[in-house]
Amino acid sequence: MNTGNLRKKIAVIGSGFSGLSAAAYAAKSGNEVHVFEKHHQPGGRARQFKTEEGYVFDMGPSWYWMPDIIEGFFNDFDCKASDFFNLVSLDPQFEMVFSKEKISVPEKNEDIRELFEKIEPGASGKYDQFMQSAQFKYEVGMKDFVTKPCYSWLEFASLKIAGSAVKLDLLSNFRKYVSGYFDDPKLRSLMEFPVIFLGASPQQIPALYSLMNYGGYVLGTKYPMGGFYQLVLAMKEVAEKQGVTFHFNHNVQKINTENGKAVSITIEGKDYEFDAVIASSDYHHTETLVTEALRNYNDAYWETRTFAPSCLIYYLGIRGKIPHVKHHTLFFENELDKHIDCIYKNKKWPSEPLFYLCCPSKTDPDVAPENCENLFLLLPLAPGIHDEESIRERYLMEMLERVEKHTGETNLISRIEYKRSYCVSDFISDYNAYQGNAYGLSNTLSQTAVLKPKIRNRKISNLFYTGQLTVPGPGVPPSVISGKIVAAEVSKLKMK
Repeated sequence: MNTGNLRKKIAVIGSGFSGLSAAAYAAKSGNEVHVFEKHHQPGGRARQFKTEEGYVFDMGPSWYWMPDIIEGFFNDFDCKASDFFNLVSLDPQFEMVFSKEKISVPEKNEDIRELFEKIEPGASGKYDQFMQSAQFKYEVGMKDFVTKPCYSWLEFASLKIAGSAVKLDLLSNFRKYVSGYFDDPKLRSLMEFPVIFLGASPQQIPALYSLMNYGGYVLGTKYPMGGFYQLVLAMKEVAEKQGVTFHFNHNVQKINTENGKAVSITIEGKDYEFDAVIASSDYHHTETLVTEALRNYNDAYWETRTFAPSCLIYYLGIRGKIPHVKHHTLFFENELDKHIDCIYKNKKWPSEPLFYLCCPSKTDPDVAPENCENLFLLLPLAPGIHDEESIRERYLMEMLERVEKHTGETNLISRIEYKRSYCVSDFISDYNAYQGNAYGLSNTLSQTAVLKPKIRNRKISNLFYTGQLTVPGPGVPPSVISGKIVAAEVSKLKMK
């Protein structure tokens, strides 16, 4: 319940997963909560759109991992995910395409063990050891480590976390950690790929994040029928049941302050008064809504941060079925490190790219017309690079050629009846994303926990930040957790 001394009127800027979460929890604590969203629908990067031809495209997240974390959100409001949508397990979870072969990762953990053993004798036992350690990291990391507001390292002084410090492997890098278990390069790629979503190379990510492997492989890869957007709609419904009011097509232009407090927000020239503001909008952009002297961080700070990638996305409606493609496919025919260097070192379009394909129509017939396929292609890129249409098209052609080689299909380009691209400049225009980043800040050791941008403005006592640029970090489950953390902090505010 509300630990402050009065019911507060709270503005939440943005309705991505962190904003939806923050709004729901803040309202549950007895506050009056209003969410302001610049678009006509909720979801932020997880929006959805439908075409005249009958295709339904999720615009962003497509990997439903860590289902227990998401289930925990619903449980906090005395409901469950199944009250809102049908969650199915994918089998195989995904397929990974290498230069000379392909590997499908099965649904059941025992079958994954057998797959590893077949590829590398003795690897099933190593897999067990890896996942046992990853499970420990997951249970301590996702339940204790990432739930702190991270004002100070003293928050981690609990006996449980302090006693687990060595086993959490905070100081060893992920690549070295994986190579200690497996020799086969394909198995190493299978174990390394999840951390790409954390926005850095395996050499820069702490081994703590092997928890991702457990949260994915062991707990399984899921899909909500109707698309990932069903989670957005479910969280919005939960928030509304707590009394949250949503205002769409409302773009916040300014946060007005007096005497170290936010007193109102400006939308289309009109001021709306509030007792506190939670910004789930891009952190850097949010700071431009207050005067420069009141910002937590200057431009020099942001220029020195390591950002997770941006990406080139294509939403394609294809006439006819593609029999030999899975729901999730990772195209790893080229060298991972060369692509990663183009993102973090050279900051250029990759000459030998990796990419990801999602075909939800393999699982869900309602996302494409009959006898058609819904394709989502994603190629990770360096933030801030030029992304004119001619470059996008060139990479589309390369990706389609590789899909054809993998599936045995021919001339897919002639079967496209819907096509839309989305890239760096679109992330900037739609989400005010700093340099067009897609996933927030990288979870490098120097940008973990207390070292991330703070969730509270140091000079404006009632302005808070939530989402993938602050704690705990990028991804859907962490964003949901981020909203819960910030809502708890706002409810502690004492009214004066």
